[in-house]
Amino acid sequence: MASTPASRPRQPAPDEQLVLEHLTVRLVQPHEQDRYHALIQAHHYLANDHVVGEHLRYVATYRGQWLALATWGAAARHLKARDGFIGWSAEQRRRRLALVVNNTRLCVLPACHYPNLVSRMMKLMLGRLGADWQAAWKHPVALAETFVDPQLFQGTAYKVSGWSHLGRTAGWQRHAEDFYQKHDRPKQVWVRELSPKACVRLRAQTLPPAWAAVEAAVPPACTAPVKEMRSLVEELRAEVPEFRRDQALAYPVAGMLALIALALFSGVRCGPTDLADYAATLSQGQLRALRFRHKRGTRRVRCPDRTTFDRVLQGVDAAAVERALLAWQEQVLGPVQDRLVIVDGKTIRHAGVELVSAVSGTGRWLGTVAVAAGSNEIPAGRAMLAKVELTGRRVLADALHTQTETAQQILYEGGGDYLLTVKGNQPELVKTLEGLLAKQSFSPSADGGDAGTHAGAQLRAHGGAGVGVPGSDARAGGFSGGATHCAAAAAGAAEGQEDDGDRLSDQQPEPGGIAGGGVAAAQAGLLGD
Repeated sequence: MASTPASRPRQPAPDEQLVLEHLTVRLVQPHEQDRYHALIQAHHYLANDHVVGEHLRYVATYRGQWLALATWGAAARHLKARDGFIGWSAEQRRRRLALVVNNTRLCVLPACHYPNLVSRMMKLMLGRLGADWQAAWKHPVALAETFVDPQLFQGTAYKVSGWSHLGRTAGWQRHAEDFYQKHDRPKQVWVRELSPKACVRLRAQTLPPAWAAVEAAVPPACTAPVKEMRSLVEELRAEVPEFRRDQALAYPVAGMLALIALALFSGVRCGPTDLADYAATLSQGQLRALRFRHKRGTRRVRCPDRTTFDRVLQGVDAAAVERALLAWQEQVLGPVQDRLVIVDGKTIRHAGVELVSAVSGTGRWLGTVAVAAGSNEIPAGRAMLAKVELTGRRVLADALHTQTETAQQILYEGGGDYLLTVKGNQPELVKTLEGLLAKQSFSPSADGGDAGTHAGAQLRAHGGAGVGVPGSDARAGGFSGGATHCAAAAAGAAEGQEDDGDRLSDQQPEPGGIAGGGVAAAQAGLLGD
């Protein structure tokens, strides 16, 4: 905010010109902070220099004498004129606002109101602001903004320094989180790009590499529409029982679980503290959609802290939550159309919990099973597959799940196909596959005699016998035991057992099943890891 009184322009006197030519601008040192605050309080019309977060303070001097002061701090969160000037979206603004800096104070000390002093100081400050901000806060700045009270100042110093006047504020002042109060003194809004085409870059889909760290450091925030939040809460209320006393239900379990799910969808991964930080980003409308209660004596909805998340996570029925989330997901997205089922295990850091989840090829969640204490991913993966509809679908998994029983479950019990990975740390399986491929190459199709047959189609044998069923005739490009016989040889080696020719082929494929799993397994061996 310019603090140079409005007056008629005049040329500087010789002694004043000498001051302008030798003026220096530097950062205020820690031991000078008290003096800086006292001068602002005494000579700036706002009488304070309150600033929170990232900021820098400058002083203009001549031969050690302090002439003018300036403070730079965080940009205004919502500013219609500036946001329109940049052209960015609300989410871009939230993630990139740290690249905008606000000249919150500008004060010329008494007896130092020389012509051109402020413009000279501004030129020197802007020349070093980017480097100083990078050194102090580890990221650059792209755009500067400021407010000028037109009842006191004209903003001339900003105009001659290359700033653009965008109009006036709406006349609202922020008093608390999400609470603004109307006042009678709208301010002029001035902005200045600190690098070429700064606005173009700020509204671009991807930031320049030097600026990208700013966006990456911003924590996730809830952007879910209130309507979708309500539908999720209702689904959870119908499925998940409340396990706490009515007197303690400032935060109903359905709302808490909906909030946790939304946090996970947004990328929150590290536990109750981060969940509480995420909850603090919700608007009053979003908090009401979660059915949270108001603070006593007010109409403002309360926000849960980390202890509330701890209690809910420890007592909730995980299976009921899974059913509710899957039902809500289908309600929002419709039935799953993807034919891929991808099984993978993950360990939750610092929690000692290992999970096996299934997702579709498009990344849609299909369910999760916890690994039992003292066990591993293999039985948990089979339990996960038992919960998913596999008919007409193809299962992909890593080498840990290349097991006979898993292949049988997918192929015969589930009616699906599979592609199981083979690595060099399974030497017997690799050796078996190499031997099979050395005898005769595989067709890339489940039907060895017709490479054009769809891999998901049920095989038909010549003369009515099922290909891949023991006793069927050998097919051109196939094996005497069919594709299923090859699956037995490959999967049997995965468990360190000798192939007896009957491990998988002793069962008939179920109606609608796909007898092409062996081909997929052997082809995986060719691909290695």
